[in-house]
Amino acid sequence: MEKVNNKKQNTEIVNNPEKGPLSFLTGSITSFILFIVFYKISIAITIYFSNHKPTNNSEIVQNISSSLNTLIIGLSFLATFSFGFIGLGLFIVLIRSFFLKKQ
Repeated sequence: MEKVNNKKQNTEIVNNPEKGPLSFLTGSITSFILFIVFYKISIAITIYFSNHKPTNNSEIVQNISSSLNTLIIGLSFLATFSFGFIGLGLFIVLIRSFFLKKQ
């Protein structure tokens, strides 16, 4: 039979430093920059797909192509506005951090 050691494990509690206004500001600016970059990419994708229609006469191929184009455009704008809302949220948290008192 094997003996099982029932020793208590020592765990250390690590206090992570609190995020400050500088962290919120840099996160917000980074997110807004990514928003602008992805917005320009999304517009370019939309223009490309509107100028390059499928040339195949098959109705099935045209339906699949249209569905994929819609999916790609939708995902690019989803990424775009996700970064926009994250940037907006971090900016609101930045403003809120100036009004809260430290405990």
